[in-house]
Amino acid sequence: MPSYFDKVSVFCFLASYCVAFGLEMVRLKRRMAIGRWVGFGFGVAGFLAQTAYLLVRSRGTENLNPLLSSTHDWMLVLAWIVVLMSLFLTLVDRELAVGLFLLPVVLLFVGSSYFVSKETNPLIEGSRGLAMLHATMLVIGIAGVVASFVMSVMYLVQHRRLKQHHAQQPGVLLPSLARLARWNWWGVVISVPLLTLGLGSGVALGLKSKKAAATLSFVDPIVIGYGIVWLVMMSLFTWLLTTRRSTGKQVAALTLWAGGFLLVMLIGLQVLTGEGLSSFHGGAKAAQIRSHKLPACELKATSWKLVPTVKQEASS
Repeated sequence: MPSYFDKVSVFCFLASYCVAFGLEMVRLKRRMAIGRWVGFGFGVAGFLAQTAYLLVRSRGTENLNPLLSSTHDWMLVLAWIVVLMSLFLTLVDRELAVGLFLLPVVLLFVGSSYFVSKETNPLIEGSRGLAMLHATMLVIGIAGVVASFVMSVMYLVQHRRLKQHHAQQPGVLLPSLARLARWNWWGVVISVPLLTLGLGSGVALGLKSKKAAATLSFVDPIVIGYGIVWLVMMSLFTWLLTTRRSTGKQVAALTLWAGGFLLVMLIGLQVLTGEGLSSFHGGAKAAQIRSHKLPACELKATSWKLVPTVKQEASS
């Protein structure tokens, strides 16, 4: 790999995505063919820069796959998948304003990567194959939920435009309501089993990892948060399969709430663990700090012994 790829930073592709999103916003006011191509070019440039950054990062962490290198890289892989979806859909139909809805999610993931851990999680030392399955299923499942979330937003926006007779707004073309509803339904139905497999493999990885046995806990904030997200998505999954008379607007509204909850929990918990919240998913450094913490009884005993010492010095 060329040495100048080592100079690529997160800011490089973050700036490219910001410009691409800005040009997408211009489409709300006027239709410009050259603007779409320039925006697409900035999106491709950001995508290539992000790919180079992830490859360099993986080479610098014992040749680990970016999905296993750290939470920082894992979040960027998730953003990378969303960018890939945006570029593919733009190539399929250049008139669709998909970047207007997908790029804000990309910016959210890339921006949050500044605040999450860059330490390698020692949990992978138990089994790299199982760790790869865990990370892959989670990132694909979450990407599917994000896609459904975005399609639900597009559905509600298109529904409102049709109701107000603004569907032919210049520069903003969206798929039909029937197509969006169908894509939304399939996105949830496919992604929830992947999330289930990802969580299940994570539990198996935690139980199998000998090094993590002393510190891994099922009351870990990330484990609890993902468990709650899984329950919410499983409830939506069950409702979609059992309800026969649901409307597209109902499905879109529920997916919007469930997907929004997933984004808040995912990014919020990852940022908090990167900023000091005790979690094994915070990386090797966080796990090491956590494993060296004194138990509560030892802290209490230590503080109790200091009291008479201070009193004795004062009396003397």
